[in-house]
Amino acid sequence: MADRRSAQWYGGDDRNSYIHRAWMRRGFPADAFDGERPHIAIANTASDLTPCNAHLNEVGRSVADGIHRAGGIALNLPVVSLGETQVKPTAMLWRNMAAMAMEEMFRANPIDGVVLLGGCDKTIPALLMAAASVDLPAVVVPGGPMLTGTFRGTPLGCGTDVWKLSEEVRAGTLSSAEFQRSESSMIRSRGHCNTMGTASTMGLLAEVLGMTLPGIAGTPAADSRLLEAAHATGVLAVDLVDQERRPSAVMTRASFHNAIVALAALGGSTNAVVHLLAIAGRLGVELTQDDFDRIGAGVPLLVDLQPAGRFLMDDLYRAGGLHAVLAEVQDLLDPSAITVIGEPLVSALGVAQVYDREVIRPRQDPLQMEAGIAVLYGNLAPDGALVKPAAATPALLQHRGPAVVFDSVEDLHARLDDPSLEVTADSVLILRGCGPKGYPGMPEVSNMPLPAKLLAEGVRDMVRICDGRMSGTAYGTVVLHVAPEAAAGGPLAKVRTGDSIVLDLENRRLDVDVPAGEWAAREPSAEAAKAYATPSRGWEKLYVDTVKQANTGADLDFLLGSSGDKVARESH
Repeated sequence: MADRRSAQWYGGDDRNSYIHRAWMRRGFPADAFDGERPHIAIANTASDLTPCNAHLNEVGRSVADGIHRAGGIALNLPVVSLGETQVKPTAMLWRNMAAMAMEEMFRANPIDGVVLLGGCDKTIPALLMAAASVDLPAVVVPGGPMLTGTFRGTPLGCGTDVWKLSEEVRAGTLSSAEFQRSESSMIRSRGHCNTMGTASTMGLLAEVLGMTLPGIAGTPAADSRLLEAAHATGVLAVDLVDQERRPSAVMTRASFHNAIVALAALGGSTNAVVHLLAIAGRLGVELTQDDFDRIGAGVPLLVDLQPAGRFLMDDLYRAGGLHAVLAEVQDLLDPSAITVIGEPLVSALGVAQVYDREVIRPRQDPLQMEAGIAVLYGNLAPDGALVKPAAATPALLQHRGPAVVFDSVEDLHARLDDPSLEVTADSVLILRGCGPKGYPGMPEVSNMPLPAKLLAEGVRDMVRICDGRMSGTAYGTVVLHVAPEAAAGGPLAKVRTGDSIVLDLENRRLDVDVPAGEWAAREPSAEAAKAYATPSRGWEKLYVDTVKQANTGADLDFLLGSSGDKVARESH
């Protein structure tokens, strides 16, 4: 028999191999187990409760057809699915759980390779983390963005326009009835968010990391070309097994360098930072938060997409797609990085063309000259914090103002719209207790709503600081991922309303201007501590006890690194 991993289960004539074969003989011919044909799992995150991934069963069938065409055995493997819009308190609480469960299933089962079907925010990161830890030949099929819906003749960006329209309701410029009417227009088709949110960002970066069939990322979910590419990916999966090309050979330091360049040029989600750090941690690739600033700071923003710009994901696909963007910044890419087809990423860029210069701007005329995610340090963020200049108000990136502090999300909701709240447009809103340990799970709450009385005055942005995350579809001058978080002893726990806060993007600083002696002696907020998570059992307890901080990727401390694909013992 060929030296396939699956042959460790199916080869031989003893009782154990009999059991493994017999229970799979439900339509498979005998030669399915002769060791000649690779067994490829299709790791499928389709779920009715993950609406952005609901179409992946159809995509999976095209993948299976490709696997069969290439002589492989296709096996559907449903895996943990996380619906960003559905689960509470936040999908990020279970990203690591999903990755751990996927890793164990990839290792435990008789498979030679795996095709990873993801789309919604946490699904592609979890799949890549798992694949990196097992290191079986693997390839991603991104589920793709939805088509653009319209409301009152205007295109809607899902996520981004939710935030905008809901603020207009609170400002009194849009009726609640009209807001509700827009709901059925927001989600036009199958697929994930059509803005440059986390799902779009991670689908595109999966390709930049080299983990997809070149050219597939960004294909709209409703486009038949996605099924064509899924079929080709199934064919490729068989070749990956034959070539023994594994994720560790593809996702190298050079690949992550290129992902950071692409993240800036695309105006991608800040959530990509915690996901790329976590994936790198599984591979043993040296990657730090500072690399995002060092590599990405001088990269121009070229893609005019919401939330940083005007257009949406099907416009990007129409305008030339990911390769057209990468071709504009090819000189900034590391040419040594390869893809799953074994060729350099940059080799596919020579034929790339831009068909709409409004959507993909030329290098000489970008939306923004320096668009990379900035990393700030200071006495409010000893281990760093992030800000996305592309989504911020430039005038607020150098700012001093008095803090208005909220000890929890519940405190924010209770007091934000109180007419007696002492707040002005110059104030700095601070929300704490929203980090990995404190919430738990680091939710997307950093882009706090603005106080109603300021909205009524026409204010549409303020400096906001939080130890949580924000949706990749969100916008505004938001400082987030503050580390250490308040619940882990971070200084955010000591800030008081009225303290002078200084944001200095140019010098990469985030500070509270309080005399050093007073600051050192100040006790953390007891009210904030009351709201921190204190789980007594289950996944939440394991998570809170072992999760690392945002600046390293918020993985669990015992999941760093990999365990490979070896299984030591038999099951019977």
